[in-house]
Amino acid sequence: MTQFQSLVGNALPDDAPQACLAGRAWRPELAGPSVVAFRDGSAVDVSASFPTIRDLCEMPDPAAALRHASGETIGTVAALLANTPVVARDPALPWLLAPIDLQAIKAAGVTFAISMLERVIEERARGDMNAAGAIRDEVTRLVGDDLSRLKPGSPEAMRLKEVLIQQGAWSQYLEVGIGPDAEIFTKSQPMAAVGTGMDAGIHPNSSWNNPEPEVVLAVSSNGRIVGATLGNDVNLRDVEGRSALLLGKAKDNNASCAIGPFLRLFDAGFGLDDIRTTVVTLRVDGPEGYVLEGSSSISRISRDPADLVAQMLNAHHRFPDGAVLFLGTMFAPVQDRDTPGQGFTHKYGDIVTIAAPKLGRLVNRMMPTDKCEAWTFGPGALMRNLAQRGLLK
Repeated sequence: MTQFQSLVGNALPDDAPQACLAGRAWRPELAGPSVVAFRDGSAVDVSASFPTIRDLCEMPDPAAALRHASGETIGTVAALLANTPVVARDPALPWLLAPIDLQAIKAAGVTFAISMLERVIEERARGDMNAAGAIRDEVTRLVGDDLSRLKPGSPEAMRLKEVLIQQGAWSQYLEVGIGPDAEIFTKSQPMAAVGTGMDAGIHPNSSWNNPEPEVVLAVSSNGRIVGATLGNDVNLRDVEGRSALLLGKAKDNNASCAIGPFLRLFDAGFGLDDIRTTVVTLRVDGPEGYVLEGSSSISRISRDPADLVAQMLNAHHRFPDGAVLFLGTMFAPVQDRDTPGQGFTHKYGDIVTIAAPKLGRLVNRMMPTDKCEAWTFGPGALMRNLAQRGLLK
């Protein structure tokens, strides 16, 4: 068993017996995906009750609904995880997918002070990693390195904005970092996300990039936050740094959005307050033996998760199939990996592990976007498959 396969198998949250976990599994004999509940180490197909994760999230109490749903056991959680990496997959057996389907995939950017400063640095460096070090020192001198106590949109934040404009140091990233309006963007397309154990994509044209470990909230069409999972909002720093208008090219590529391993639904034992105190850890194991570790604490977020959801979904922005929202990260690696002064960037074959005690472990291997599994099964294919299986009502 490879290191990658071993890490993928360690996916369950620390309190798994108490957790209400939902996900999706590909069933080869049905040529399509099923919604599964994870119970006592087994995966139970509950698609007869909820053809899609979207349908489950629209229930008045998704956790209670999932616990009461019956279905066919399709294997153990361990077996599904073992069969998920493409390098070890038996195509005749089920494997795990990302635990969302029809929801819009949105992300909040610049929600932590340290990542906000790194976005300012990217902008000023115009995507040149060689210039980042000197610019980082200058930006820190002007802005400081502790903006975590500054409430976005507050009078204090607006006074700081005036000072920075006068000094020629204002930035579009500072605008969304400390201004009244959050940055909410489309990370990927419905059903395009990859799950744990799968290869995640880095565009070959990028030479400066990094993982972004984040908590991802599941939100119903009426704005209720119903659960959470983990995500990797893979970022091409050189592409976005050249121009913020290249955000789509920097963020939305084949396999560049990883979500998983499971969707943990909110219930009496787990809710939004647990998310507010979550610490997300990250580890990168490079093929050359390199190791990078870091963490991101939601308690240091500039905007409350509920406020970010309210800016995403409201009377002006509707999502009839619900949405998931990446909350942003405070993790921005700046230590050198190879050449002094060039900071961190990925190498193909990097194994990225994103973890939180109550959400489990999301593990992906970084590969070129055109070498990852192609995205071919979208919403249209899903609807045809569910209709053929008699699951649409």
